[in-house]
Amino acid sequence: MAGTVAGVGPVLAFDPAAGLLIVVAAGLYVGGVRRLERRGRRWRRARSVAFATGLVVVVAATQTGLAGAEAERFSLHVVQHVLLGMVAPALFALSAPVTLALQASSRSAQTVLLAVIEHPVVAVLSHPATAWGLFGGSLVALYFSPLLELSLDNEAVHAVVHLQFLAAGGLFCWTAVGVDPLRRRLPHGARLLFVLLAVPVHAIVGLALLGATETLAGPFYGSGSGALADQRVGAGLLWATGDLFGVVLAGVVLAQWMGHEERVARRHDRLTLAEPR
Repeated sequence: MAGTVAGVGPVLAFDPAAGLLIVVAAGLYVGGVRRLERRGRRWRRARSVAFATGLVVVVAATQTGLAGAEAERFSLHVVQHVLLGMVAPALFALSAPVTLALQASSRSAQTVLLAVIEHPVVAVLSHPATAWGLFGGSLVALYFSPLLELSLDNEAVHAVVHLQFLAAGGLFCWTAVGVDPLRRRLPHGARLLFVLLAVPVHAIVGLALLGATETLAGPFYGSGSGALADQRVGAGLLWATGDLFGVVLAGVVLAQWMGHEERVARRHDRLTLAEPR
């Protein structure tokens, strides 16, 4: 049962498929943490918090009034896009789910997981160039092709677009954050450049939508001055949040880089002190 808020839509809008995926993901992660605890090993609380927060973000994007209202107002669609395509993937990447799966699994399961990571298809998808292209290119494809209107008109396409948001954002953040094992792990400087090169994409798309004289997906969002004003609000949100996302993610990479250099320096100092004089 869902209540309503004027101009926003239902307060709750249960999506069974998304809800099932959320429950399964939560169960697998919690199960992995508990299995490590039974083995006497500790899992970083910060990673668990990041995963739980990511699930909350997905719930907010798919199980609340935002899920229905995004088909009525472009600005709310952008909010959902940001949650599913940027915020949730970054949190999931920081939660290191692949590392947890490897550490909590049996030896045979670890062999299978490592084989999946090393599979040529996964290698191509997780390549930095592919991850960057999917993250930026999918944004352009959604807003400058009939895909947006098609996704609003077809539930199956709509679900696929949501999964694509998560997948493209996940690949991008997985490559940038570099917590989980990767076939091609970029050095910290390259990761920083990888993130910064993606920042202009949201700015370019946002500027293009700000300057548009016609609304996207007119049958859903309307075509009057009010709809165009709402589209410009959404465009501004896309631009601003894209820049903020890039700055925050770059800050994470810089913090990792500094921590790595400190560990290297401490290791060097220990080796120096251990050398006979």
